Amino acid sequence: MSSTMAEPASAPAHAAHTPSRKPYFLTCGFLLVMTLITYVVARFDLGPLNDIVALSIAVFKATAVVLFFMHVRHSSNLTKLTVVSGFLWLAFMIFITLSDYWTRGWLDTFASGR
Repeated sequence: MSSTMAEPASAPAHAAHTPSRKPYFLTCGFLLVMTLITYVVARFDLGPLNDIVALSIAVFKATAVVLFFMHVRHSSNLTKLTVVSGFLWLAFMIFITLSDYWTRGWLDTFASGR
């Protein structure tokens, strides 16, 4: 009795998504344009909006890298869930850090009341 079994002819082939080069070139062009926009915006004094604009551009660039270069766009739902949960965890950790920073002045307020 032989232990080798042939796969049935009706078994689906799991071919990986192989995109053309066009999305890579478009994404690279997008990243270069956004880098140029970052440089141009940094030359202007927008006051407190400088950080917000720079971080917004950085988020757009990071999203493009994750979706296209890391192939998350064509991945399974579990991979997408993992990426989203990673960003939510990052946002949570930044919020916890900033809440500590924002409330440091409260110690002086409570100490002066004694």
